[in-house]
Amino acid sequence: MTEGAGHRDGELPDDLTAAEAGMWQAFRNGSVYDLSSGDALEDDPHGGHPWGPERTVRARIVCWLLLDGPPALAGRVSSLQLVGVRISDTMDLAGGTVEPYVELRRCRFEREVLLPEARFTTVRLVDCAVPRLEAARLHTEGDLHLPRSRFPGGIRLTDARIGTDLLLNQAVVHRDRGGRSIAADGMTVGQDLQAEMLESHGEVSLRSAQVGVSLSLRGARLLNPYTRHALNAPQLTVERTLYLTPAGLGSPLLRGTTPARGTRIQRFECEGGVRLDDGRFGDALDLEHARFTFTDEQELSLRRVQTPELRFLGERPARGRVVLSGARVVNLMDRADSWPGPGRLHMGGFAYENLVPRGPFPLTKRLRWVGAATAEYHPEPYERLAAVLRAGGEDEDAREVLLAKHRRRRESLPIAAKLVGYAQDWTVAYGYRPGRAAVWMAVLWAAGSLAFARAEPPPLRSGEHPDWNPALFALDLLLPVIDLGQAGSWHLHDAWQWLATALILLGWILATTVAAGATRLLRRT
Repeated sequence: MTEGAGHRDGELPDDLTAAEAGMWQAFRNGSVYDLSSGDALEDDPHGGHPWGPERTVRARIVCWLLLDGPPALAGRVSSLQLVGVRISDTMDLAGGTVEPYVELRRCRFEREVLLPEARFTTVRLVDCAVPRLEAARLHTEGDLHLPRSRFPGGIRLTDARIGTDLLLNQAVVHRDRGGRSIAADGMTVGQDLQAEMLESHGEVSLRSAQVGVSLSLRGARLLNPYTRHALNAPQLTVERTLYLTPAGLGSPLLRGTTPARGTRIQRFECEGGVRLDDGRFGDALDLEHARFTFTDEQELSLRRVQTPELRFLGERPARGRVVLSGARVVNLMDRADSWPGPGRLHMGGFAYENLVPRGPFPLTKRLRWVGAATAEYHPEPYERLAAVLRAGGEDEDAREVLLAKHRRRRESLPIAAKLVGYAQDWTVAYGYRPGRAAVWMAVLWAAGSLAFARAEPPPLRSGEHPDWNPALFALDLLLPVIDLGQAGSWHLHDAWQWLATALILLGWILATTVAAGATRLLRRT
């Protein structure tokens, strides 16, 4: 009897092997077909123990069941549920529509699985050995589960449409011939994408992918140190949170609350660059305890990212760069020891509204953080930090930041302007400490009064002059706008003339810096 004959009335084809006949009956009954031996070592699909014909079914028989299988027994729902089965040859369901439920556990595929443009309800390949999964433009109404499975030749899910969840927890995926372990550009996942404790040897590409709830890479290890990216996901959209955080090993729950005591923690680790440019994250981008290992040419690129909260709480990368240019966040949660040093942090156009430091982060370190992001003087990072501090009611710290901005700018000026800058800094701290002006004014007034007490200058016009008053004369010189009638009434010469000129210049410097400080104060109010 041929493979197609008799399937409408449920007759068993006569060219099936014993293993295939059992699978046929289990399919009609909707029951699990388990060919495991009971020996854990022998049943390991990733081990080297051979599985003989008693555990082998042909891939074309599996495809036949799924695409045009026999009717279910009365009162049953047909499904393909295999455990410990070896599938020989290539399983090719490209372009097909599969209605039965599919779940394979601890199965071993001899060759690649081809599912491009296929349509399923739900597919589960749990703890299976699959040489390669080719599933571009796959469409599922429900889940696609691939946990604990291994894919030596990679996974392709380009433009796939997953109706609910995509699970890759504890999967091990190696690179294909193009260097990618998971190629999922343009993929859409209706709910969660969970790849917790995933082990990837190659580039994970999620360009323009969309995730309906959260994307979890808790405890994952992304290893691609010799090319540009280990995670390449520009224009990624996650409606809630992207987690690049630790996971608990030995706990039945890989995510959620604090692991139970004694649970071993596995960090998110990435060897190779990370590109999340233009990403949109509805709740947060969480990097707590993440560990990045870069070469000098690699980077954590968060250009133009938008999210309500960025949790920059990972380990400081020893090499490479962190780029936040153009990113926009509401809350920046960070630690002082998470940021890289000078020349390896770029924050041009980085906008944040609130600072939420985790642990001590004094202003001196915050100023070094801003300085590290500006290899050459640029006012924007300083002004952004000052605005955030001022909005939080920390006016004194905001003034310190703006003072640091002027000091940084001074280093880029010519020598003459630099000297003027030093004078403004020493006297009134560029107008941000106007109280100093009163002290300097008092000192100069006292010094000038004592000096001119020894002078006896002749009047400019005999009989038309006030009485000589050294204190009023010195004050008249220091006040550039107010005329007390003393400075223009007496004739000075030699050293006294130079002293008067010095007091006039110092008075103008004090006046302009005080005016600048008053202007800044009025702008803040």
